[in-house]
Amino acid sequence: MRNLAFNPYLPSWEYVPDGEPHVFNGRVYVYGSHDRAHGTKYCEEDYVVWSAPVDDLSTWKYEGVSYRKSQDAANSDGTKLLFAPDVACGPDGRYYLYYGLSDIQYIGVAVSDSPSGPFMFYGHVQYADGSLPAGLAFDPGILVDEDGIYLYYGISPKIEGKPTGAYSALKEIMPGAYMIKLDKDMKTAISDPVLVANGYCSAKGTGFEEHPFFEASSIRKVNGRYYFIYSSLQGHELCYATADAPEGPFTFGGVIVSNGDVGLFEEPTAYMANNHGSIECVDGQYYIFYHRHTHGRHFSRQACAEKIQILEDGRIPQVEITSCGLNEGPLPAAQRYPSYIICNLHGPSPAEKIPSKPPFDETMPYLTETEEVEKEKRVLYLTNMQKQAACGVKYLQFEGETSVRIKIKGARGTVKVLLDSQDSSPVSQINVDTQQTSWTSYTAELEAVYGKHAVYFLFEPEDGAMDFLEFEFDR
Repeated sequence: MRNLAFNPYLPSWEYVPDGEPHVFNGRVYVYGSHDRAHGTKYCEEDYVVWSAPVDDLSTWKYEGVSYRKSQDAANSDGTKLLFAPDVACGPDGRYYLYYGLSDIQYIGVAVSDSPSGPFMFYGHVQYADGSLPAGLAFDPGILVDEDGIYLYYGISPKIEGKPTGAYSALKEIMPGAYMIKLDKDMKTAISDPVLVANGYCSAKGTGFEEHPFFEASSIRKVNGRYYFIYSSLQGHELCYATADAPEGPFTFGGVIVSNGDVGLFEEPTAYMANNHGSIECVDGQYYIFYHRHTHGRHFSRQACAEKIQILEDGRIPQVEITSCGLNEGPLPAAQRYPSYIICNLHGPSPAEKIPSKPPFDETMPYLTETEEVEKEKRVLYLTNMQKQAACGVKYLQFEGETSVRIKIKGARGTVKVLLDSQDSSPVSQINVDTQQTSWTSYTAELEAVYGKHAVYFLFEPEDGAMDFLEFEFDR
């Protein structure tokens, strides 16, 4: 029997953001950056690869470390960080990994005989004379098409004047995303850069004006149409633009997903920060792969995915973030679930963008994990659920369940269970009559529930905060 799939789709102790999904030989492989639990920077770890059979997206296999940051000839001491990668199968049947390193202006290339790696350092993207393409070689996206090999890259921050700080490697502000053609060796540039998506300084008066390109270049070909997927200056959203040719011109299409559901609801449904990912067709169904944030910071990001539709006219309607993700439908209510599958979250105040630097909102609830040495033994749970904090699960399928159980610790008080809306009347109230320092289960009755519902848990501790580990409904 196939297991259930839910978000995040990898184990709770794994942090692979910036996911680029690709199907090779009957399996879907996800290539991404690699964050650290309780991390203090983006992309602190070496690359790893996870894969799953295309007909069972609930069974993910750890393929191991695919490329180490110290393998690059310019980073033998491993001090620079491996930023978001992409992979393509070249004309020779081998697999080519493209990546950027912090404070380095070139795109690195590694190669393997297998889509899972390990990859070996191959060289840098450059012209035959050794010169580098214009712009900062950041977040590469690669397409091997029938008539050529196309590399997309760039970053276009909202700054005025000379780039400084994190963008000091830029000689000048990039006007948006660039594309260059590569030779059949997969690393020699053979064209001048072409602007394919407008950024901050060039978007005014174009279709990109409200959602200018910032970073996270990704490219796909669907039904003869080219889709450029990117992260806009809004930060939390993945947008797309389309063209009839790989060099464009690209026309802005819309937002595919926001990791705070901005654009779909009046207020954000979750705390937001940067986003990066792409689309892929897996066994006839298209998905958008993206990431969410944990630990109350920009770091320790986790991989998520949602089903999408590509309409006949090429449009992709925006989808909401859910707990079901890669599952075939809503999750059965009559099963025990970890609290980390929640997709909606806010504290006493509405959810908002997570600041990149202190001070942080002390009332913000967030996912955190215990710190056992063996990562497979770590437990991910919700913490700091203060009065009026709430979390939501979308969606559960009920078949007449009449009780609910939660496992929590912390303050005494109540936890209310609501369906479909946080403005609805509670269908159950769970009383927590004592303060607990260890995980304790509490059960309450509810009237029989049927059908597909979003489920919200509203926390009302008498003082302090509660931590939330798991829940289940039962008949």
